[in-house]
Amino acid sequence: MKVTLFGVRGSMPAPLRNKEYRDKMVETLSLFAQSKHAATQDVAGFWKTLPPRLRHTAGGDTTCVGVQSNSDTNYVIDFGTGARTLGDSMVSKILAYKGEYILNIFITHTHWDHIQALPFFKPMYFPNVTLRFHSPYPDLDARLSRQMEKEFFPITFHATSSKKEFILFEPGDVLKFEDDRVQVEVHPLKHPGNSYAYKFTEDKKVFIFATDAEFTGEDLEYIRGIAPFFGMADLLVLDSQYTLDESFAKFDWGHTAYTMAVNIAHNWKVRNLALTHHEPAYNDEKVYGIWEDAVEHRNALGASKLKIHLAREGMTFTL
Repeated sequence: MKVTLFGVRGSMPAPLRNKEYRDKMVETLSLFAQSKHAATQDVAGFWKTLPPRLRHTAGGDTTCVGVQSNSDTNYVIDFGTGARTLGDSMVSKILAYKGEYILNIFITHTHWDHIQALPFFKPMYFPNVTLRFHSPYPDLDARLSRQMEKEFFPITFHATSSKKEFILFEPGDVLKFEDDRVQVEVHPLKHPGNSYAYKFTEDKKVFIFATDAEFTGEDLEYIRGIAPFFGMADLLVLDSQYTLDESFAKFDWGHTAYTMAVNIAHNWKVRNLALTHHEPAYNDEKVYGIWEDAVEHRNALGASKLKIHLAREGMTFTL
């Protein structure tokens, strides 16, 4: 199973601004001029020495995840602005496909940053594509249609060429795909207006996506109680939008502090934790600083077996 993060920003898109780009370039060029690589013009070698905040950008697109099974079947989680890139990457495969192309889609919730790229998702415009939506929302069809009414978009949702199917998928259900080799489960999360985590299992490997979730120090009993669903995941991509101080100021806003994300991943004996849903006001320096602090917090807990990753646009995990 391959998990690719096409959008990792929370709340609203946050593209790299010119000043941020300039600051990164100035610092990078300054470091190059001082390095041993300058004399040999070994730019590629120098690039490998840069700190992650300069070597990468976290990305500005909002939430979208692509899951590819071992037999090359694609699944989609959410339609934040990252879904435009995901859709573009699927076009050649759809064009080459003979017959009905079924794409299974899972929606965590319908806040704007999780559905706003649906009108720009190219597979929706192919007549041989069936978009099969799975979610706990009985009115999902109406919700998605509403954002594409003519006041907001030139083409309505059901005027696009693809077929649409809506399947109610509730906690306790287990969906089975590809002759039962891929299984998907769902679990409710604490978030205003509701949100749901999705758990993918293939060949005993487990990936869980749990964005837009608020966990606090008051939830310890609840966290232990839901360990059977989340425990021992090979990869948990978890909401960690806030610093600890910010989480106190934004109580009940529906997001988690990175310290708490590390605490619960350790409690659930997760193998890999990816911090996601980055605050749109944070630049790369701030976001990567949170990741460094999260690693330091993990070390203080003595949770050396837990690997912590900063969710980055385009990042792929192979399980």
